[in-house]
Amino acid sequence: MTTDPWGRVDDDGTVYVRTSEGERVVGSWQAGAPEEALAFFRRKYDSLVTEVELLEKRLNSTDLSASSAMASIDKLRDSVREANAVGDLDALLRRLDVLADRAEQRKVEQKQAQEQAREQARETKERIVAEAERVAVETTHWKSGGERMLQLIEEWKKAPRADRPTEQALWKRMSAARNSFSKRRKAYFANLDQERETVRAEKERIVEEAESLAHSTDWGPTARAYRDLMQQWKRSGRADRASEEKLWTRFKAAQDTFFDARNATFAERDAELRVNAEAKERILAEARSEIPSISDPRRARARLRDFQEAWEEAGELPRDVRDQLEGAFRQIEDGVRRAEEAEWKRTSPEARARAQDTVSQLASAISDLETKLDKARESGDTRRAKEYEEALEARRSWLAEAQKALDELS
Repeated sequence: MTTDPWGRVDDDGTVYVRTSEGERVVGSWQAGAPEEALAFFRRKYDSLVTEVELLEKRLNSTDLSASSAMASIDKLRDSVREANAVGDLDALLRRLDVLADRAEQRKVEQKQAQEQAREQARETKERIVAEAERVAVETTHWKSGGERMLQLIEEWKKAPRADRPTEQALWKRMSAARNSFSKRRKAYFANLDQERETVRAEKERIVEEAESLAHSTDWGPTARAYRDLMQQWKRSGRADRASEEKLWTRFKAAQDTFFDARNATFAERDAELRVNAEAKERILAEARSEIPSISDPRRARARLRDFQEAWEEAGELPRDVRDQLEGAFRQIEDGVRRAEEAEWKRTSPEARARAQDTVSQLASAISDLETKLDKARESGDTRRAKEYEEALEARRSWLAEAQKALDELS
């Protein structure tokens, strides 16, 4: 019989392995020496040792999941227990027990990491959903809002997954927000299309009226009508782009037709009125040189009437000099009117009465001060005498000015 610390070969070739539970048969060897049999079954044991070492390395140096590790450990433990090999199988089982403890610890760590990752995923998706709901309720910039909604959905897809109930509840809110935004956008554009159609119809009416006036020769009222139509155009809002451009082209063409014809007519008329401008320039020059030299407002008014009659007889002015010449002539008229107003104020009975009253009051005040001054001097009151002298000096000066004004009014 050939023996080994962990097994033996019986005389009949039966091979045994020793474990803590006793001996058990692992095989039979009939082809050679007993030492060869033990060597053969030791190699099988070495293969098991290699598998255990590989599993230890994977558990220590990789992110092998706890469940995968436990499955490998259980499978390898069964292999060791039933192994037809010679070696310290109990030591291998102990090593597997250590690995099982490590796998359990990793299971706890991985569970904690998963819970943390799920919480982070929940927070991330909660933020995505909250923004989607805000976009769905508040956004009125539909293009940028739609783009942002698509971005949020892509962010959702790329974000880690939370637990199933949370994931389902959040996706339900996300889907509701997307649908709400789509409904609001569709409703807005449906209403906008209706509004634009209303605007298009209104602008069609404006254009038709403008086209009906294009060949009018009633220049003043028609020009005012075009200004009114332009204000209506601006107030009516905007139609769709294609209709807006076509209608504006028609409106502008009608307007240009009218104003081009009007400008051509006015240009021809202005050329005919140029002789009137030359006549009024001569009238204006004579009035400017003559009227300011007349000091009597009545005579100035009479002379102004002559110039006014001549001005009216000269006829209408060309547009390019109308405001300039009319304004210059009004300045002459305003000058005569101001001179008349000043003369009236100067010669009015009320003004003379007020001036006379002022002179009388000052004369009375001076007389009263002179009496008080004499008494102060007689009593030797120099302080009061000085005050009365100063007051008299001021009032005599005022009296001189008041008398001068009264003389001018008389």
